[in-house]
Amino acid sequence: MKTLSRKIYMAAVYNSISMGTGRKEFNPRAERPGLEHYIKEAGKGVINQVGGAQNIDESVVGNFMSARFNKQAHLGAFVPMIDKGLKFKPSISVEGACASGGLALMTGIKSVLSGSADTVLCIGVEVQNTVKAIYGADILAGAGWFGKRKAGHAYFFPGQFSDRAGAYFAEFDREKARKGFARWFRNAIENARLCPTAQEHHNSVADLEALALTEPNPKSFTDHLNVFDCSKVSDGASGIAVMSEEGLNRAGISKSDAVEIVGWGHAVDDITEDPPQLTVLTTIREAGRQALESAGITIGQLATVELHDCFTIAGILGVEALGFAPHGKGAEFVAAGNTARDGKIPINTTGGLIGWGHPTGGTGVHMAVTIWEQLTGKAGLNQITIDPSRPYGLSVNMGGDDKTVVAIVYKKTV
Repeated sequence: MKTLSRKIYMAAVYNSISMGTGRKEFNPRAERPGLEHYIKEAGKGVINQVGGAQNIDESVVGNFMSARFNKQAHLGAFVPMIDKGLKFKPSISVEGACASGGLALMTGIKSVLSGSADTVLCIGVEVQNTVKAIYGADILAGAGWFGKRKAGHAYFFPGQFSDRAGAYFAEFDREKARKGFARWFRNAIENARLCPTAQEHHNSVADLEALALTEPNPKSFTDHLNVFDCSKVSDGASGIAVMSEEGLNRAGISKSDAVEIVGWGHAVDDITEDPPQLTVLTTIREAGRQALESAGITIGQLATVELHDCFTIAGILGVEALGFAPHGKGAEFVAAGNTARDGKIPINTTGGLIGWGHPTGGTGVHMAVTIWEQLTGKAGLNQITIDPSRPYGLSVNMGGDDKTVVAIVYKKTV
């Protein structure tokens, strides 16, 4: 277990609505909020809970592809727009594909550990509904090695994870695997229905598993995944403050309204190389190992997990990589209800990427918000029971095809 030079906390959380298809108010033909709106909304949401901008020392914005989706870079300089009290204070943006939000959190943690800040405003944001899905797929392909783009599927990342699903089907039982995928989708939507900010909050389909078992159609999409196996295109932002004890005191925030950060893992693999084994998420496995080891706990002590399910197959493989199920048994573990909100290990209690939404740069911060809600008892209708003997939560934020992973362990404070 790491001995930290200072105690690290997270508090003062905010989520925008995850906007996109599925939300009743979403209209693709109408003008919609842009980056500035979401950065300001999430930032103000946090600042209002820490006693004002004077209590923010530094800021970090996690974002993946605003330079292409929105023709806008240099996002750190948007932070003073949130509140004039942030003018001239340090602010940067960080990028690591879909793990950009997780990297924003890690940047904040390291600033507090270094002593350069007592409170860091961390925002994760993405606005992706600016282009048609097929063009968006080309932009999102930048999360992988673009040297492979021409040889890849038109929907590049669905194609990458379709290949993983196909390998899983070939190595194990396809029918059992598809049932696991379908239960993952069902869990995601059922949890999202309880969360007012979730993209799938309005989903009213009666038989979710039957819908999810729709056979893939290679002529219109991919060989081994259907559209229900995929997270949607999303616009949104999440915010949270990373704080020292001094930061909490200055903001007047009780430790009971915060979670303690007790461990983390940050693992990166070679983006130019293919996965060594399509049915194993090796970087998630390593980052998860680092996080649990640094916290000095086992997976049996976790009360809940936020796991990067950009696709259902990623959820299944993530369950195996973390050690909840043996290799090849993750689908059966999920199909049996073990990862449902009332299961052995509740995963993605507000819907995850498939249910809550996946504004790519915002996802890692949204995961932290959800863990904070659960461990502080402030999850509303999404609240699960936190066993006092299992006071920990884990978030696992993946960038690209298992190339950059940030895993963080959180502890209930009281």
